[in-house]
Amino acid sequence: MKTILRTLLPIMALVLAAPMTPALAKPAAAHSGPAHVGPAHVGPAHVGPAHVGPAHVGSVHPVSGLPVIPLRVRGHAFRVEIARTDAEQQRGLMYRTTMGANEGMLFPEALPRRVAFWMRNTVLPLDIVFIGTDRRILNIVSAIPYDETPLPSAGPVSAVLELNAGRTRQLRIRPGDKVIW
Repeated sequence: MKTILRTLLPIMALVLAAPMTPALAKPAAAHSGPAHVGPAHVGPAHVGPAHVGPAHVGSVHPVSGLPVIPLRVRGHAFRVEIARTDAEQQRGLMYRTTMGANEGMLFPEALPRRVAFWMRNTVLPLDIVFIGTDRRILNIVSAIPYDETPLPSAGPVSAVLELNAGRTRQLRIRPGDKVIW
């Protein structure tokens, strides 16, 4: 028990000390306030994340407390956390140091729009998968930990999926593939 506490206390201190500012901001060209945390959205004003109803919820993630649902791409099964609210999307995968090979996080959008994500306070390298309104992949970008360069979608998205870096290449996931959740 002492070993577990010694491991968790520094992590908890980081989480509690982290500043939380709005993640979903004005279009990038018009942004003039403090840097925002989590996904950087470019395009029309944010209208909020899409609702993923409880009928789809399979369990709760032990670290984030977010609902976990099944998701499939090219026949491969993933278990993904759903970041539904603005606060959940602001937090995303920040400060996380591990994620299973078949895990990820889904950021649904209430209304389709162009978005861009960045990696502020994100320790894990990621593949960011932009999903269009037809639930087909528009584009995939490789994201480097802590890099604040906006990584844009190729068009309006209905959701964004974050997976471990290199996972899309391993599974031959590519633009045009259908994403089912």
